Amino acid sequence: MAVTGIDALELEARVGGIPNRWPAVGLAVGVVRDRRLEFFAGHGLAEGATSSPVTQDTVFRIASVTKTFTAIAVLQLWEQGLVDLDAPANDYLRAYQLVPAKAGFRPATVRQLLTHTAGVREVLHLSGLLRMRDLGETVPPGRPVPCLAEYYRGGLRVDAEPGTRFAYTNHGFATLGQLVEDVTGMPLDHYLRERIFKPLGMADTDLIRPERVRSRLATGYELRSGGAEPVGDYEVVTVGGGAAWSTPRDMARFLTALLGGGAGEHGAILEPQTVATMFAAHYQPDPRIPGFGLGFFRANLGGHLVVEHDGILPGFDAQLMLAPDDGVGALAFANGARRGMHWLAPEVGGLLRRLLGVPDDAVRADVPHHTELWGDLCGWYRFSAHPTNPARFTIGPGAQVVVRRGRLMVRALSPIPALARGFLLHPDDVQDRDAFRVELPWFGIGTGRVVFSRDPGGSVAAFHLEFAPLSFEKPRSTREREAQR
Repeated sequence: MAVTGIDALELEARVGGIPNRWPAVGLAVGVVRDRRLEFFAGHGLAEGATSSPVTQDTVFRIASVTKTFTAIAVLQLWEQGLVDLDAPANDYLRAYQLVPAKAGFRPATVRQLLTHTAGVREVLHLSGLLRMRDLGETVPPGRPVPCLAEYYRGGLRVDAEPGTRFAYTNHGFATLGQLVEDVTGMPLDHYLRERIFKPLGMADTDLIRPERVRSRLATGYELRSGGAEPVGDYEVVTVGGGAAWSTPRDMARFLTALLGGGAGEHGAILEPQTVATMFAAHYQPDPRIPGFGLGFFRANLGGHLVVEHDGILPGFDAQLMLAPDDGVGALAFANGARRGMHWLAPEVGGLLRRLLGVPDDAVRADVPHHTELWGDLCGWYRFSAHPTNPARFTIGPGAQVVVRRGRLMVRALSPIPALARGFLLHPDDVQDRDAFRVELPWFGIGTGRVVFSRDPGGSVAAFHLEFAPLSFEKPRSTREREAQR
């Protein structure tokens, strides 16, 4: 399918080059514009044993992209007056309750669950730490999938004061799925099918493996030194957080509806104002950071608002990204992608940049360093994530801002050598001396913004990452000592 427009040749060349840049058994890439799937390219195989090619109708696991469906279901209930986003989630939960770790915690709200700020951590069992792509939240075929009340033993623990930190979690969105069931009396798969998938004509999308399309199911693979090895089958326990299956054709219809203010060719799922509310910032660790909407990550591409979500499960990777004010979006699914969780999002982001006519963000050479401020910035910073959050096993417990060989840099206290070596902090704004940019060359990520925030007394309190709403806090005791100097 050819793209019309000035960027057609560049777009086709870029998509065609992805399989050469990154190994994968199968890859599907699509562009939605002008209320239709304007471009599609399928590369490789959906199933190796039968040599089935990837097409618009190949059925992939889309993992955490499921969270966007669950968020829409909750917002539909909000439109109907059945749910108050700022009410305690426990007011609506019947199967189990959110249980605060400390008696003084405020109740976690529905909105906080939608923004991953409810204080629910990701990993519940140590066994999950050894399985970072499914976090121990899957079961093999033949074993019963426990209901969430059984899985959480009647209560899901809230480990941090709700509203105080961002902690990406499948369990929060699984709980939102349970909330939909408890409010409506309908199983979540039935609700999504009747209220989202059917109205949008998404006939091949479901939370339950669609047996009628078994011949079109993609097989998950792991690429190893000896070749592609099929991933054993599994079912997802945290259904509302990552159980969905879908096709590029169906997901193009989904993106079309989101770009159309909640309405697609076949029907509507949300009011336009609700879609705008969903894409607005509901959590920002700093005003200069795009933050998180309701079920969607936010980004800024050259002044264009972009909302997106990825999905990661054993053998599968998925990515949706759209610019709602510009009417354009892109999607990509892969089965058997080596390190797909690292490169799929940057590739889709690069596609969207080309469609928007936005150049890649680069380190600026026209912004001077202010070395007189370096002393304020330097020091140890504590990662705000819970100790068992998966990000802690990559980033480590914190970070350090230091001056080495006359250059300001930040390094993570990480077991990964590239993160531990650190990154130069390049000034990024003439008007903002606390805004920097770092280069992230691995896996095609490019660059990302880092901004420092200060407390009311003017002391540096934290720094925040633009490319994920993660924060690193300077301990209060350290700030107090620095203020006394």
